Amino acid sequence: MKLGLQLGYWGAQPPAGVGEVVAAAEEAGFDAIFTAEAWGSDAFTPLAWWGRETSRIKLGTSIVQMSGRAPTSIAMHALTLDHLSGGRVILGIGVSGPQVVEGWYGAPFAKPLARTREVVSIIRQVMAREAPVTNDGPHYPLPYNGPGSVGLGKPLKSIVHPLRADVPIWLGAEGPKNVAQTAEIADGWIPLFYTPKSAAMYQPWLDEGFARPGARRTRADFEIAATCHLEVVSSAEEKRAVLAAMKPFVSLYMGGMGAKEQNFHNAVFVRMGYGELAEEVQRLYLAGEKDRATALVPDELVDDMHIVGTAGEVRERVAQWESTGVTTLLLSLRSADEVRRVAEVLA
Repeated sequence: MKLGLQLGYWGAQPPAGVGEVVAAAEEAGFDAIFTAEAWGSDAFTPLAWWGRETSRIKLGTSIVQMSGRAPTSIAMHALTLDHLSGGRVILGIGVSGPQVVEGWYGAPFAKPLARTREVVSIIRQVMAREAPVTNDGPHYPLPYNGPGSVGLGKPLKSIVHPLRADVPIWLGAEGPKNVAQTAEIADGWIPLFYTPKSAAMYQPWLDEGFARPGARRTRADFEIAATCHLEVVSSAEEKRAVLAAMKPFVSLYMGGMGAKEQNFHNAVFVRMGYGELAEEVQRLYLAGEKDRATALVPDELVDDMHIVGTAGEVRERVAQWESTGVTTLLLSLRSADEVRRVAEVLA
């Protein structure tokens, strides 16, 4: 199993010291660094900025929000960065959620699976550069001839010849249909809140996708990149403190990252068997009682979602994650010392 450094997206200000952390990850043998985006910093620019001082480590997005750019624009970003990095890009994309898509990007959220299929198809056409890019689907028609069109659009091929025709595309997916489609059309999957205890739930969904006619991959060459926080501690008391510090992030996604009527993150916890908890955390969180919502999150859930323990316990837990099919573990580490420590423990 490979290790990746999950840099995420920025808070109120750009984080400090990231260059040193990235350098440590490359030196320690990490396979990739990944950046994310929400409604602030974008995913591509930090990879270009921090990746410029690296020579080996892969540069991944987890995830690029599809509604923020036209599919051809996503392909242009990936094509450009792949050339600049010497063929190190992993393109992770996903649909995000309705509050972000409609509230931030001003685009309709409907039909996320169909939109994903069209986006992937268009990106692959751009990267293959075998013919001018066209798309007959209703979501991203190329050329466009709808309302407001002047009727002069024509199919185009990229001016730039892509360095690689098969830049790997990994999809962020959570629900049964989305996960199955990911196994069918993508090169890898970036699950959210994947854990050893919940892993069995996903296997039939993945198998359905692999079994579809024309599926791009098999289980043998399909990537699963799961994100967690990993921290080596020296005592049970220290572990409890780390788990407590992680609880606000769990309650945010369980209760606050989406509307009550449609919160895909909340639905994941329901599928994991935390239905009553997820409902109450969401109720409190949306009522503005974030501290009370966070206090309800049990240690056992946070412990399942992340890897926290002594060096020996960490090695055992990492082996558990790997045994469920995870091929890359994306770790949120905050300093170069943490990166080196993790590399030493897992060597």
